[in-house]
Formats: sequence, C-alpha cells, structure tokens
Amino acid sequence: MPKQGRSLETRSRILEAAARVFAAHGYGKGTTNRIAEEAGISVGSLYQYFPNKDAILVELSRAHIHDGEALIAARFADTDLPADLEGRVRVFVEAAVANHIDMPRLHAVLFEQAPWSPELVAELRAFEDRTITAAESLLAADPSVRVTDLRVAATFVVGTIEALTHRFIVSEPARLAVPAFVEEMVAMVSRYLTGGA
Repeated sequence: MPKQGRSLETRSRILEAAARVFAAHGYGKGTTNRIAEEAGISVGSLYQYFPNKDAILVELSRAHIHDGEALIAARFADTDLPADLEGRVRVFVEAAVANHIDMPRLHAVLFEQAPWSPELVAELRAFEDRTITAAESLLAADPSVRVTDLRVAATFVVGTIEALTHRFIVSEPARLAVPAFVEEMVAMVSRYLTGGA
C-alpha cells in the first residue's frame, strides 16, 4: 500500500478507536494512551497524526457535522421524497435521529464535555444556517404552511428538532422510545407549521 494510503488508514483507525474510547470512558478518561491502545498503535505513532486528544475530538466533531449534512442532503435528494408536509418533516426528524442514534454516548461527549474551538463553533453555525435555508425553501414551496415568517419558522423547526434530539436521543436515550419520539416530534412540528390544533 502506498505511504499516503497507509497514513489515511492509520488516521481513520485512530479516529474510530477514539470514538469507541470516548463513548466508553468519557472526555476526562478518554486518554491518548487508551486511544492508541484501542487503535493498536504506540502513543508515539498517534502523536504523529494528532498533537492531543482535543485535536482528535475536533476531527470527530467535524465528521459528525459533515455526516449530518450529507445524510440530510441524501434524504431530501431521494426521488421518493414525500410530497406532503408531514412526510417531509418526518424525513428531517428521522435524519436527525439517524445521525445521533449509533453512538449516543460519543455524541454526549462531543457536545456536552469536550471543548469547542471558535473555528469549530463557526463550522457548526454555518451548517445550521445552510440547514435553515434549505428548510425555509421547502416551507416556501408548500401551500399547507401557514406561518408568516418562513425564516423564523425554519429556524424554530431546525433548532427544536436538533435540541430535542440531543436531549432525548443523546443525553437521555432510555427516557423515550425512538418511534414515539419521532411520531410526537413530527406531529408537533407539523401542527406548528400548518396552524393545526
């Protein structure tokens, strides 16, 4: 394997190992020694790729942001996208859940324990802005939407789905069953947008 290919493979292995270590041990006990051991490399080799565990967390956070954006884009590019508002809201809610369901403890570390640099916060805000703009376009094209300020409505919808997904899927995953969470979230958001009772 070419040297660059081996480097990419090792880097990926470190990130995958770090995800498992942080999910199992949290931020404080998720040390570079544990990550190196989990990845099957020496800690010296790990430092050739990342200067510290915060740099690893930054890359995991970036991957989470990019994966979320790619997932939403793929779902809304599907030719079988529902035509009705409730069906489209469901697609968005299910995409948010899918982006967090695999390793909720890792996501809790990323968003509740790990330090975020200003650059990473800016990346997250830019992703949120793009998501809000996409949601606003979808709302503008739907005649069943009754809210008057579409930008505010899109901001509320994106923020509410994201916040409650973090609360009940990431922070307290045992508190609500996922199907019940999805159904209630879809009903709440759809009623808000259509002015339903």
